[in-house]
Order: sequence, then C-alpha cells, then structure tokens
Amino acid sequence: MTNFSSNPGNGSQGGGFGQRVDQIGSDAQQLWSDARGAVTDLRDTMDLKGRVERNPYMMMVAAFGVGYVLGGGLFTRTTARVIRLGVRLAALPIVKDELLGMAEAAIRGYETTASRAADVTGAGGTDPRETQA
Repeated sequence: MTNFSSNPGNGSQGGGFGQRVDQIGSDAQQLWSDARGAVTDLRDTMDLKGRVERNPYMMMVAAFGVGYVLGGGLFTRTTARVIRLGVRLAALPIVKDELLGMAEAAIRGYETTASRAADVTGAGGTDPRETQA
C-alpha cells in the first residue's frame, strides 16, 4: 500500500512522497541487478557460448523451436501436420523391423522344409516318389 503524506498547512507535499519515489527507484535497481545476475548465472550454467561453438546448427534449430513456441505456433495446423509426420517417421523403424522379422521367419521356415525334404530323399537313397511308381 502506498502512503502519501502531505503537509496540509501550506498545500505542498512533504518528504514522504519523495522518499517513496526514491524507495521505488532503489527497488527497481535492485530488481534489475538481481535479474541480470540470474541471467548471467543461467548462461554460465547452460554454457550457451560453448554449446554454440560445439554445435551451431543444433543451437539454431533450438532457437527456432523456442521462437516458434513463444510466437504462438504450438497450436496451429502446421504444428499438427509436423507432429503427424514425426509420428509416422518414428514408426517406420518399428514397422521395418517387424517386416524383416516376418521375412526372416518365412525364409527359415522355407529352408527348414527344404532341408527336411532333402533328408527324406537322401536317407533311403531313392526318391520316395520313384518307389511308388
């Protein structure tokens, strides 16, 4: 709550208002100083300069992403399309692995059947179809 004190005797304001303005000014300077210190601490903790030097393209992508989200692009049709595309691309390796597994199992099954047929024909020395004829 702000207190303004005035001297009703002569219609001029006393030192109370000036002191309050000075207090607000010093509080603002303190807040500014604290904010700058917090930003400096955050920058030092995250090592942004080192990250940019080590991986500049990834940092550009990160900056683009942060700007896109802060700019209100999160709930747009374009974002929904990109997310759908990302899900499809993420699912591709899973589908590919499943298809390869099924193909390998089919090939193994075919090889097993072929080797059993070869064992049957090779065990008696003759083809069982020839003995029936």
